[in-house]
Amino acid sequence: MQITDKHNERIAKMTFASVYPHYLTKVEGKGRTKEELHQVIEWLTGFDEEMLNKLINENVTFETFFERAELNPNASLITGVICGYRVQDIENPLTRKVRYLDKLVDELAKGKKMEKILRQ
Repeated sequence: MQITDKHNERIAKMTFASVYPHYLTKVEGKGRTKEELHQVIEWLTGFDEEMLNKLINENVTFETFFERAELNPNASLITGVICGYRVQDIENPLTRKVRYLDKLVDELAKGKKMEKILRQ
């Protein structure tokens, strides 16, 4: 699959607050918790629950969300396919970071052990 500039721009302008409820619904529907979701997000971005709520209330775009994040040094260990794209092959840095988050949420929902999700 080819990722276009239009696709990258659409992802950059999407708000984190609009996607977060879908993440939560997905993981809770599979028996995982909000706390586990927040643990995964904090591992990737460095955002604790207070900061996460602030970003949601500010209605920041994914572009702003990841500009403020301190990406985990082990984020590059996140590999595999999400939404039809091989994460490690995505060239646009922002789109890759968003797909990292998507992949972690997907792994959490699929019941993977937290140690594996957090690349420990």
